[in-house]
Amino acid sequence: MAPYGETFKALSDGTRRKIVRYLRDQDMTAGEIADKFNISKPSISHHLNILKQSDLISDRRQGQNIIYSLNTSVFEEMMGWFLEVLGKDVPEKGEGDNV
Repeated sequence: MAPYGETFKALSDGTRRKIVRYLRDQDMTAGEIADKFNISKPSISHHLNILKQSDLISDRRQGQNIIYSLNTSVFEEMMGWFLEVLGKDVPEKGEGDNV
């Protein structure tokens, strides 16, 4: 995982937060993501690269397309860190899964 500083920096931009929200709902190509915004495709590519460098998203090639996906494990680790800071117990992996 990227250092938390990179993760927070990546999430400090509104466009990148919107991209994360879109990818929360479904995996998308760069073109599908770009269609949601009124900015240039190179700008979208720049935002996607920052999100990839911070490990918030991942990509995979599918034919001629690159499909972007949300990396939920990074968000889980961040939430665990927030809970630690707040002094809350952090559940172990798998704990409470079959309750």
